[in-house]
Amino acid sequence: MTAAFVPAEMTEERNRPVGRAQQDPGAVAVVLKGYPRLSETFIAQEILALERRGFTLRLVSMRHPTDRKRHPVHDEIRAPVSYLPEYLYQEPLRVLRGWWRARRLPGYAAARRAFLRDLWRDRTPNRPRRFGQACVLAAELPAEVTWLYAHFLHTPASVARYTALMTGLPWSVSAHAKDIWTIPAWEKREKLAEAEWLVTCTRFGADHLRALAPQADPGPGRVRLLYHGLDLARFAAAPRAGDLRDGSDPAQPVRLLSVGRAVEKKGYDVLLQALAELPEALNWRLTHIGGGPLRGALERQAAALGLAGRITWMGSQAQTEILAQYRAADLFVLASRIARDGDRDGLPNVLMEAQSQALACLATRVAAIPELIEDGASGALVPPEDPAALAAALARLIAAPAERRRLGDAGQQRIRADFDMKSGIDCLAELLPPPLGREAAE
Repeated sequence: MTAAFVPAEMTEERNRPVGRAQQDPGAVAVVLKGYPRLSETFIAQEILALERRGFTLRLVSMRHPTDRKRHPVHDEIRAPVSYLPEYLYQEPLRVLRGWWRARRLPGYAAARRAFLRDLWRDRTPNRPRRFGQACVLAAELPAEVTWLYAHFLHTPASVARYTALMTGLPWSVSAHAKDIWTIPAWEKREKLAEAEWLVTCTRFGADHLRALAPQADPGPGRVRLLYHGLDLARFAAAPRAGDLRDGSDPAQPVRLLSVGRAVEKKGYDVLLQALAELPEALNWRLTHIGGGPLRGALERQAAALGLAGRITWMGSQAQTEILAQYRAADLFVLASRIARDGDRDGLPNVLMEAQSQALACLATRVAAIPELIEDGASGALVPPEDPAALAAALARLIAAPAERRRLGDAGQQRIRADFDMKSGIDCLAELLPPPLGREAAE
């Protein structure tokens, strides 16, 4: 049974009702593209932190989970999870019932006008799908919900926006990376004009969105910079291994690590080209963690380049295994780039995670990565789309264990000084409506 916000129905993940009965007032409905997701630990850690501050949350996912594993943080979250119809044709009666109830809401006409304007400018199946999901959400929303909060400015914000128009509830949004750079400017402007506020996780993204905010409110009041940071209790510092591998011993290859989905913006094809350019006598091994649609193509590219025997493809992993890999590696590398459709990273959490373990990081000078890594001081940066530059930096750092140690220690100090998640949660807790019992929770 698909969980819904109606009495007597049960969530898939919690054996308890989440309907209008037996609820405490003042809940925040968090609209998510998918939940749980291994690639979105920053969202899970935020949800858990807000729960610990006393907020009552109701998680609304537009998609069912596809990852076979879960992070430990997902099991600590107590908020019930409900799933909207992923595709409208899969639950026609639920969609019809939702539309029938939603059309009686006072703001339905305004939501319908907004949807039709959007559809005129973006005539894709995606638009009716979001409006249908919004009708279901508006119809089934528990009476306790007083605020809508969406993660991602594209499709989740569309569902939250249409639902807010129908119900009259305030809404806000957290913007990240792809959602900022792959939707048109008119859509960003209109959502910024209607949302109570927007937070985003990079200065690079914040500056872009502030330029699109209503002219009467172009400053930080509408768009706030809020770095996700790390839960440093979960990423406690660990002693680094004493090995000083420099690539000269075939029995002790330098351990390279990269964590990221196999998608265009991560630049793994560029990384493979760079690895192929390394001197044959240099001994290294690469471990890749992550799923993604390009995984098969990358494995074939590695084989064609003669690298297959030096690379381990681990696929998606839970956070405990990823943390163990950070602690075992000698150098973390990420070759991020701007994809052809404009998609790009924000500030990849995996870089912060790696640095929290004093692991030296080599990345590209793209998007917000320079907000975290200062080249030569707290890590190393090279231009994107430049296999030769990446190969030169790899060769230099593989052969220089003392330099890796210096950069790793500096990166760890930077994380612990400036990227503790607590400050971001403090800001978010002030923006959201005060929960009952906040004082007790704090």
